[in-house]
Amino acid sequence: MRGKKGWVIGVGLVIVAALLVFAMSPKAKFILGGVMVNLGYRFQDELANYDFIHDESITPDEIWEELKRQNDLAADVREKFPRTVRHPVVALVACMDARIDTNELVGDTRRYYYIVRTAGSVLAEAEQEMLELAVLNGVRLVLLTTHTDCAAEAAAADPKMEERFPAMTNLVDERERSIEEFLARPLIRDAIAAGTLKVQRARIDTDTDRLMVPDEQ
Repeated sequence: MRGKKGWVIGVGLVIVAALLVFAMSPKAKFILGGVMVNLGYRFQDELANYDFIHDESITPDEIWEELKRQNDLAADVREKFPRTVRHPVVALVACMDARIDTNELVGDTRRYYYIVRTAGSVLAEAEQEMLELAVLNGVRLVLLTTHTDCAAEAAAADPKMEERFPAMTNLVDERERSIEEFLARPLIRDAIAAGTLKVQRARIDTDTDRLMVPDEQ
């Protein structure tokens, strides 16, 4: 009987909490959701047994097996708590650097973003076409980012690294030209002129994920 009473109280508390959340303003919900997501990140930060970085004796096969186990755990949660399908309105170009967390850039979990990640945030022809396709599918903001302490940028500035990684460093060197090519594509150019698309550039502070935006273009 006591267990049943406790269960009823628990369900009642959950219902009250849910009602309070739904009564909040959209801004309050956004902030609360961001706090909860970041709390989850902080919980996982302390799980050394799930950290592949610090154990140098771990083999590639062991890493793969651990990754699959973690995927099973994550997929179980996703199956029990499915998320709403939403159509992206933003296409974000970011470096592949693991320190850049695209989920934390705006504290948003709603999946409003197409993500294109490349070394040094470069835009080869394939990436330009991917962004064009995204615009055709309803994207209205393309955010082109770089970030501080970028290894690809450092490699492009080092003659020895440039010789070792010529394709990557050449793309970094030609990044500005490739952006100009992208902006000149008829579909992109016309959408910008019609006011249905904005292409914004920003630099990410790697330590905080804060967007540092230059003067409006």
